[in-house]
Amino acid sequence: MSNVSPSTPSDQPPPASGPIAASPLTRAVLEIDEYASGLGWDQPARLFALVDTGQLRSQEPELAAQLGLDGDEAAAPLTPIEQDEIPAGTPLDEFLATIAWPDAVAGCALTVERQMLPPSAEASVPDGLDDKALTKWVAAHPDRQEVRMTVAVLRDGARESALRLREKDSPKEVLTGSALVPGLAEALAATFEA
Repeated sequence: MSNVSPSTPSDQPPPASGPIAASPLTRAVLEIDEYASGLGWDQPARLFALVDTGQLRSQEPELAAQLGLDGDEAAAPLTPIEQDEIPAGTPLDEFLATIAWPDAVAGCALTVERQMLPPSAEASVPDGLDDKALTKWVAAHPDRQEVRMTVAVLRDGARESALRLREKDSPKEVLTGSALVPGLAEALAATFEA
Protein backbone atom coordinates (compact mmCIF):
# COMPACT_ATOMS: atom_id res chain seq x y z
CA MET A 1 0.00 0.00 0.00
CA SER A 2 2.38 2.68 -1.19
CA ASN A 3 1.94 6.39 -0.50
CA VAL A 4 -0.19 5.80 2.58
CA SER A 5 1.79 6.94 5.56
CA PRO A 6 0.27 5.36 8.64
CA SER A 7 0.96 6.75 12.06
CA THR A 8 1.95 4.63 14.99
CA PRO A 9 -0.71 2.28 16.36
CA SER A 10 -1.26 4.57 19.34
CA ASP A 11 -2.44 7.26 16.92
CA GLN A 12 -5.14 5.03 15.47
CA PRO A 13 -8.82 4.97 16.33
CA PRO A 14 -9.71 2.18 18.72
CA PRO A 15 -10.44 -1.25 17.24
CA ALA A 16 -13.98 -1.94 16.18
CA SER A 17 -15.31 -2.51 19.67
CA GLY A 18 -17.14 0.80 19.43
CA PRO A 19 -20.53 1.67 18.06
CA ILE A 20 -22.67 -0.67 16.04
CA ALA A 21 -23.66 1.20 12.89
CA ALA A 22 -25.84 0.56 9.87
CA SER A 23 -23.05 0.68 7.28
CA PRO A 24 -19.28 0.22 7.25
CA LEU A 25 -18.85 3.91 6.41
CA THR A 26 -21.07 5.03 9.29
CA ARG A 27 -19.13 2.73 11.59
CA ALA A 28 -15.80 4.22 10.40
CA VAL A 29 -17.08 7.78 10.92
CA LEU A 30 -18.23 6.96 14.45
CA GLU A 31 -14.91 5.26 15.24
CA ILE A 32 -13.02 8.36 14.08
CA ASP A 33 -15.39 10.61 16.07
CA GLU A 34 -14.77 8.48 19.18
CA TYR A 35 -11.00 8.65 18.60
CA ALA A 36 -11.09 12.45 18.15
CA SER A 37 -13.26 12.77 21.24
CA GLY A 38 -10.60 10.98 23.27
CA LEU A 39 -8.06 13.63 22.23
CA GLY A 40 -10.22 16.45 23.61
CA TRP A 41 -11.24 19.71 22.03
CA ASP A 42 -9.18 22.45 20.40
CA GLN A 43 -7.41 19.96 18.13
CA PRO A 44 -6.16 20.51 14.59
CA ALA A 45 -7.95 18.97 11.63
CA ARG A 46 -7.04 15.31 11.08
CA LEU A 47 -7.09 13.40 7.81
CA PHE A 48 -7.61 9.64 7.53
CA ALA A 49 -7.29 7.15 4.69
CA LEU A 50 -10.01 4.49 4.77
CA VAL A 51 -8.79 1.10 3.63
CA ASP A 52 -10.55 -2.22 3.18
CA THR A 53 -9.61 -4.22 6.27
CA GLY A 54 -9.56 -7.57 4.43
CA GLN A 55 -7.28 -6.21 1.71
CA LEU A 56 -5.05 -4.60 4.31
CA ARG A 57 -4.65 -7.96 6.07
CA SER A 58 -3.80 -9.82 2.86
CA GLN A 59 -1.64 -7.17 1.14
CA GLU A 60 0.06 -5.56 4.15
CA PRO A 61 0.10 -8.17 6.96
CA GLU A 62 2.84 -6.35 8.90
CA LEU A 63 0.86 -3.11 8.90
CA ALA A 64 -2.31 -4.99 9.83
CA ALA A 65 -0.46 -6.56 12.76
CA GLN A 66 0.91 -3.14 13.78
CA LEU A 67 -2.68 -1.83 13.81
CA GLY A 68 -3.91 -4.83 15.80
CA LEU A 69 -5.98 -6.21 12.92
CA ASP A 70 -4.27 -9.56 12.40
CA GLY A 71 -6.61 -12.43 13.12
CA ASP A 72 -9.45 -10.23 14.39
CA GLU A 73 -12.33 -11.52 12.32
CA ALA A 74 -14.74 -9.12 14.06
CA ALA A 75 -12.82 -6.06 12.82
CA ALA A 76 -14.71 -3.33 11.00
CA PRO A 77 -14.77 -3.62 7.18
CA LEU A 78 -13.00 -0.24 6.84
CA THR A 79 -9.86 0.69 8.76
CA PRO A 80 -9.11 4.39 9.28
CA ILE A 81 -5.40 5.23 9.07
CA GLU A 82 -4.46 8.69 10.28
CA GLN A 83 -2.27 10.60 7.86
CA ASP A 84 0.49 13.10 8.52
CA GLU A 85 -0.54 16.37 10.11
CA ILE A 86 -2.16 18.98 7.95
CA PRO A 87 0.34 21.85 7.62
CA ALA A 88 -0.47 24.69 10.02
CA GLY A 89 -1.65 27.85 8.34
CA THR A 90 -2.66 26.10 5.11
CA PRO A 91 -6.32 26.65 4.25
CA LEU A 92 -8.13 23.31 4.33
CA ASP A 93 -9.53 23.62 0.81
CA GLU A 94 -6.06 24.35 -0.61
CA PHE A 95 -4.57 21.40 1.26
CA LEU A 96 -7.28 18.98 0.09
CA ALA A 97 -6.71 20.10 -3.51
CA THR A 98 -3.15 18.73 -3.28
CA ILE A 99 -4.13 15.18 -2.30
CA ALA A 100 -4.11 12.17 -4.61
CA TRP A 101 -4.81 8.78 -3.06
CA PRO A 102 -3.27 5.49 -4.19
CA ASP A 103 -5.64 2.81 -5.49
CA ALA A 104 -5.46 0.87 -2.21
CA VAL A 105 -7.35 3.65 -0.43
CA ALA A 106 -11.12 3.01 -0.54
CA GLY A 107 -12.08 6.36 0.94
CA CYS A 108 -11.00 9.16 3.21
CA ALA A 109 -12.25 11.06 6.22
CA LEU A 110 -11.54 14.35 7.90
CA THR A 111 -12.31 15.57 11.37
CA VAL A 112 -12.31 19.30 11.97
CA GLU A 113 -13.63 21.69 14.61
CA ARG A 114 -15.60 24.78 13.68
CA GLN A 115 -17.87 27.37 15.22
CA MET A 116 -21.36 27.58 13.86
CA LEU A 117 -24.49 29.61 14.35
CA PRO A 118 -28.09 28.46 14.44
CA PRO A 119 -30.08 29.19 11.26
CA SER A 120 -31.94 31.96 13.09
CA ALA A 121 -28.68 33.95 13.37
CA GLU A 122 -27.88 33.83 9.65
CA ALA A 123 -30.13 36.81 8.87
CA SER A 124 -28.06 39.01 11.18
CA VAL A 125 -24.71 38.37 9.46
CA PRO A 126 -23.34 41.74 8.29
CA ASP A 127 -22.89 42.13 4.54
CA GLY A 128 -19.47 42.41 2.95
CA LEU A 129 -17.39 40.51 5.52
CA ASP A 130 -14.32 38.69 4.23
CA ASP A 131 -13.51 35.24 5.66
CA LYS A 132 -11.34 36.61 8.47
CA ALA A 133 -13.92 39.21 9.55
CA LEU A 134 -16.74 36.66 9.35
CA THR A 135 -14.79 34.21 11.54
CA LYS A 136 -14.23 36.96 14.10
CA TRP A 137 -17.91 37.97 14.00
CA VAL A 138 -19.07 34.36 14.51
CA ALA A 139 -16.59 33.86 17.38
CA ALA A 140 -18.07 36.86 19.18
CA HIS A 141 -21.72 35.89 18.60
CA PRO A 142 -23.53 34.81 21.81
CA ASP A 143 -25.37 31.95 20.07
CA ARG A 144 -22.29 30.35 18.53
CA GLN A 145 -21.64 26.67 19.17
CA GLU A 146 -18.45 24.72 18.78
CA VAL A 147 -18.84 21.56 16.72
CA ARG A 148 -16.56 18.73 15.67
CA MET A 149 -17.40 17.44 12.20
CA THR A 150 -16.21 14.09 10.95
CA VAL A 151 -16.90 13.62 7.26
CA ALA A 152 -16.05 10.56 5.16
CA VAL A 153 -16.42 9.62 1.52
CA LEU A 154 -15.74 6.48 -0.47
CA ARG A 155 -14.53 6.22 -4.06
CA ASP A 156 -17.97 4.92 -5.05
CA GLY A 157 -19.59 8.19 -3.91
CA ALA A 158 -20.95 7.05 -0.54
CA ARG A 159 -20.82 9.76 2.12
CA GLU A 160 -21.33 9.95 5.87
CA SER A 161 -20.87 12.58 8.57
CA ALA A 162 -20.94 12.83 12.34
CA LEU A 163 -21.45 16.06 14.26
CA ARG A 164 -20.65 16.49 17.95
CA LEU A 165 -21.41 19.72 19.80
CA ARG A 166 -18.93 20.73 22.47
CA GLU A 167 -21.74 21.57 24.89
CA LYS A 168 -23.25 18.09 24.41
CA ASP A 169 -20.01 16.12 24.31
CA SER A 170 -21.38 12.61 24.62
CA PRO A 171 -21.42 9.62 22.24
CA LYS A 172 -25.20 9.52 22.68
CA GLU A 173 -25.49 13.08 21.33
CA VAL A 174 -23.59 12.54 18.07
CA LEU A 175 -25.71 13.31 15.01
CA THR A 176 -25.02 11.27 11.86
CA GLY A 177 -26.20 11.63 8.29
CA SER A 178 -24.92 11.58 4.74
CA ALA A 179 -25.78 15.19 3.89
CA LEU A 180 -24.84 17.09 7.07
CA VAL A 181 -21.69 18.75 5.68
CA PRO A 182 -22.09 18.68 1.89
CA GLY A 183 -19.33 21.19 1.06
CA LEU A 184 -16.68 19.27 2.97
CA ALA A 185 -17.91 15.97 1.54
CA GLU A 186 -17.54 17.43 -1.97
CA ALA A 187 -13.99 18.58 -1.21
CA LEU A 188 -13.07 15.12 0.09
CA ALA A 189 -14.70 13.40 -2.91
CA ALA A 190 -12.62 15.62 -5.22
CA THR A 191 -9.44 14.03 -3.79
CA PHE A 192 -10.39 10.84 -5.70
CA GLU A 193 -10.91 12.55 -9.06
CA ALA A 194 -8.08 12.13 -11.56
